[in-house]
Formats: sequence, C-alpha cells, structure tokens
Amino acid sequence: NNVASNRNTQIMNYCCPPLHATLFIFLLVVPNIIISKSASAFHPPPTNLKPTSKTSFVTLEMSSIGFIGLGIMGEGMAGCLLSNDVAGTKETPLVVWNRTPSKCTKLKEKYPDKNIVVKESAKDVIESCEITFSMLSTPEASKAVFEAPTGVLAGVTAGRAVIDCATLAESDMKRMKDQVESKGGTFLEAPVSGSKGPAHTGQLIFLCAGSKSLFDEESVQSAFKAMGKATHFFGSEVGYGTRAKLVVNSLMGTMMAAFGESLALAESVGLNGEKMLEVIGQGAIQSPMYALKGPKMLKKDHAPNFPLQHA
Repeated sequence: NNVASNRNTQIMNYCCPPLHATLFIFLLVVPNIIISKSASAFHPPPTNLKPTSKTSFVTLEMSSIGFIGLGIMGEGMAGCLLSNDVAGTKETPLVVWNRTPSKCTKLKEKYPDKNIVVKESAKDVIESCEITFSMLSTPEASKAVFEAPTGVLAGVTAGRAVIDCATLAESDMKRMKDQVESKGGTFLEAPVSGSKGPAHTGQLIFLCAGSKSLFDEESVQSAFKAMGKATHFFGSEVGYGTRAKLVVNSLMGTMMAAFGESLALAESVGLNGEKMLEVIGQGAIQSPMYALKGPKMLKKDHAPNFPLQHA
C-alpha cells in the first residue's frame, strides 16, 4: 500500500494541485484497504489445502479413503484402517464396495462406531475418494471390476488415484496403469507379501511401483503403516512390484514343499514331529513360516488361509 501510495502521489503532483492530490490518494487507497480487510474477515484463506506437486489431488470438503474388495485379504486390511483411525472417522470416512454386498454389511456391523459408507458400485467409490485401495482375488475378478460400465475405470478423473494391492500378472498392472493415466488419474501397484493372518493384524509387506508422488502422500503412508509392517518402492515403472511379489511367492512355495517333505520324512523314520520342529527352529534354517505352519501340518490341519488359485 505504501508503494502504491508513493506512486499515486507522484502522478498527482505532476497532474494536479497538492490538495487535490491528497484527497485523491485518500479516496483511492483507503476504500481498498477497508474492502480487503472486510473480504478477509468473511472469507479467510483456506488452511487445509495440500501442497501442489506434479500429481494434483482434488481437495474435497471431506477427505475420504476408498476400499474395493472385502474378501479374505481386503476385510482384514480395511479393518486395520478402521482400527488405527486412518479411515472411518468423522473427518475421513471409509468408502467401500464389494461384489458380495453382505461383506460390506458385515464390516459395518463389526465396526458400528466407525464412519463407513457403502456405495452401490466401484465407480461410486472412485468418484467419492481422492485415493482408493483395491484388493480383488484374481486377475479375472480385477479386470471385470476394473473395466465394467460401473467399475473402477468409469469413475476415474483427474485428481483420483488407484492403489491396486492384488497379485496379478505384470501385464495386468501395466494395462491398468495406462488406463487410469489416460483418464487423468494416478496409479500405484502395491501387491502384498502375507496372507489372511498378517492382513488382519497389520503385518503385510507392500511391494510398490508407479507414481512416487502418490507413494509419498501422507495419507497413503499412514494407510500402509496401519495395514503393514514394511513398505518398499521399486521405482516408477509399474511391473517391478509384481515381479518382486512373484519372486517372494516362488521362494515361499519352494520352502513349503521342502518343509513338507522333511516333516513327512521325519515321521516315516519314527522321529517325533514336535521335537523336529523345535530342532528346525533353533538352527540356520529356522523360519517364521515354519513356526506358523508346522504345528498345523503335524495335526493335519490344512484349512486354507489363502487359496492356491489366488497365488
């Protein structure tokens, strides 16, 4: 205002008598100050805007987190978001959809004090949330939900982000990434290492690739911490997270096959299975997976925590 005043004074000294100049400046500057302060009083500057980056997220009146797929894994993951108040609060509702609607009802009944919004379609979830997690069982299910007329892709616009946590083929993840970005959205692949138990206890390991700005979002990191014990970023090229997951699955399968053979051999030569589990757990070959699965295997308890068809 001082700069403007000096400039206007110089102009008026040149064009008008000093008295007129003083009156002109008063009429020009003072009303602007009053109007500016009045506008600020009625419309204070927003305080909840996020810093801009290459990826621009729409700032909603109520920032919701979406979750699509409440099956064996998704139910536990959504539960962790609710239990840790990452979502399901008054300020941040958890917006959900599942192909079997009863799963959504079950989640609401399990967490009656949480703010859970059930939508009619995957499209509705995407449109309602800046960031949506998806955890569907198979490549076929993922493609069907993703590309349906009321599916994920139908709801994607600029400012919407999709984080897919399913175990899919690399080509599936790349196709989904291209489809999301073609509509102005942002994509992150985040397949997980871990099955039903870790999903329910927040002990998953996320193997991510894609948008680094989305990966670094505070709300995304909070969600990863609620649902998992570790998160890894393998680069901006989608597909590397899936590669990492398939390496882990391959090694896990080999280990379980060898472990099963060893327990069968121990029993066939008359050794006590429980004693052998103790021995295995004390040496260099010990593994948390052996400690978890071994007692069940000795009891012939083969109830699945994760169907082989989803591996």
